[in-house]
Amino acid sequence: MGHIRYACDVGAPVEVAFAYAQDRRHVPGWMYGVAALEPAGEPDHGLGAAYTAKILLFGIIRTKVTCEITEFRQHAVIGYTLRGRVYGTVTLRFDPLGYERSVLTSEADYPPPRGVLGRLCHGLVDAAAKSALRRTESRLRREIEAFHGTDLVGRIA
Repeated sequence: MGHIRYACDVGAPVEVAFAYAQDRRHVPGWMYGVAALEPAGEPDHGLGAAYTAKILLFGIIRTKVTCEITEFRQHAVIGYTLRGRVYGTVTLRFDPLGYERSVLTSEADYPPPRGVLGRLCHGLVDAAAKSALRRTESRLRREIEAFHGTDLVGRIA
């Protein structure tokens, strides 16, 4: 199982960062490769919420996956589980850092490639997954700060 973890400072309090990240309407703006995220039933937010995600892989392959929130603690954790052609988990953790600042920790777990060809491409899959999570984390940080109206060190923009 592949595991990646990144952490960054966000120029917004935990409550603001969490509120922005949990709103499904914002997800295509920050989650790398996600073109659309539509509710697939009730509830439409929080633990147990399921979505149909339109994914663009490597910029050319379009696919749909089921995305479910399998871990949710208000102002602390949002965990997404992806099922379908693309599968694994993405977990976002929010921790207070001080006045108007927080720490965003992004984690991804994904299965290793299968088969002979998969084992040969393992390095490429790891590199692609690391790049996707880094871009996701970077975009989410920028979007939260724009939403809150501050830059990285918490000054009013």
